[in-house]
Amino acid sequence: MTEDEFRLIELETHSARENMAIDEAVMLSVRDGLVPPTLRLYRWKPSAVSIGTFQSMEDEVDVEYCRKNGIDMIRRLTGGGAVYHDYDGEVTYSVIVPKGHRVAPFDIQKSYEILCGGVISALELFGLEAKFYPINDVIVGERKISGNAQTRRHSCILQHGTVLLDLNIETMFSILKVDPEKISDKLVTDVKERVVSVRQLLDEDVSVENLSAALRTGFSKALDVVLKTSTLTDLERRRASEFIESKYGTMPWNFLR
Repeated sequence: MTEDEFRLIELETHSARENMAIDEAVMLSVRDGLVPPTLRLYRWKPSAVSIGTFQSMEDEVDVEYCRKNGIDMIRRLTGGGAVYHDYDGEVTYSVIVPKGHRVAPFDIQKSYEILCGGVISALELFGLEAKFYPINDVIVGERKISGNAQTRRHSCILQHGTVLLDLNIETMFSILKVDPEKISDKLVTDVKERVVSVRQLLDEDVSVENLSAALRTGFSKALDVVLKTSTLTDLERRRASEFIESKYGTMPWNFLR
């Protein structure tokens, strides 16, 4: 397997704990040289909220609202802030490569810029002029359309991020812990002026499948790699199940840090 070939895990749908467990299981396989660098595309079902590894679930998320409305809650391996993952409103990607790989240099800022190039190239296929906005966002005009986060462990670099297909600001405010007195018309307007989705920009009902296909092409072009469609290995599935039992499906990991 040459450096210019990546494994592609086509668009899949999993629960929040499954998605995060799979990402870490893939990191171990890449570390051990059992699989090539990997690009995963996935959705979250049920819809979910994820918090950064250093955040507090109780501080960031309206836990009661999520429980009443069947919304998953998960802590990521990566840092950053709380993110709402709408099943119908986004596609998430993860890229996992060994440390030192040409597409993920030691310089964190540079690695973000290179890897976010996959998102930028994907959006160009829709005629959208996107650009990288440090530290880790992709914007169209002045509005954020993709947020990204990274971790470096298991001798690998994992970057995952979301690309907004649609946007439900009212639901987002219900899930994230924002003081009700601060949720004013002005605040909602401010967010709408700072965040945007593919469907809003194109004013058409772009499908999840179309966005997923664009991301495949975009990452292949931006990273100059050949994507070879494959599946998770049996070992990765077993490890993911173990991570769910020991970490991502547990109260201590998600709530007690």
